[in-house]
Amino acid sequence: MEKQILRRSLLQQRQSLLWEEWQCKSEKICQRLQDWTIFQQAQTVLTYFSVKQEPDLSSLFSFKKTWGVPRCVEKSLVWHCFPSEFPLHTGTYGITEPHFDAPIVEVDCVDLILVPCVACDIRGYRLGYGGGFYDRLFSSPSWASKPTIGIVFQFGLVAELAIDPWDCTLHAICTEEQIIQLGVAA
Repeated sequence: MEKQILRRSLLQQRQSLLWEEWQCKSEKICQRLQDWTIFQQAQTVLTYFSVKQEPDLSSLFSFKKTWGVPRCVEKSLVWHCFPSEFPLHTGTYGITEPHFDAPIVEVDCVDLILVPCVACDIRGYRLGYGGGFYDRLFSSPSWASKPTIGIVFQFGLVAELAIDPWDCTLHAICTEEQIIQLGVAA
């Protein structure tokens, strides 16, 4: 199925979830992550603030880890510590973002990246919103070896996505029903 059609269909399905169902599925994903050894061992974790009824990972923020959240700067993601003394704000794409003065998370410190996905396939390819922010990040040599786990509801896990030459694969996928380990970064 063409990426745009699949994206539209899955976003409609996700946004049609009742609040209680969305929260229940999100909590199951958070529990799976809490039980996952790689998450337990990670000291610095990059995550996201949920938009458009993406799985809500905010219950994980109580874990004693260094958390990083993205800020869109032109065509790139810059990662800032969360929480910080600086207020959050709504960014260009309507996504909650950290203040530009919030401390930066250095790439060398990152142990795990929780990646929002509209869909994933069983090979580890992801479908996002089409901006290419994560593919650009993961194609950078300094980020390529960082463990990544796609966060997606089970209905967004598909057999095969159409891929482009710039698409990067994830190392694992987490849904409310399972964690699929595809390969751990070196």
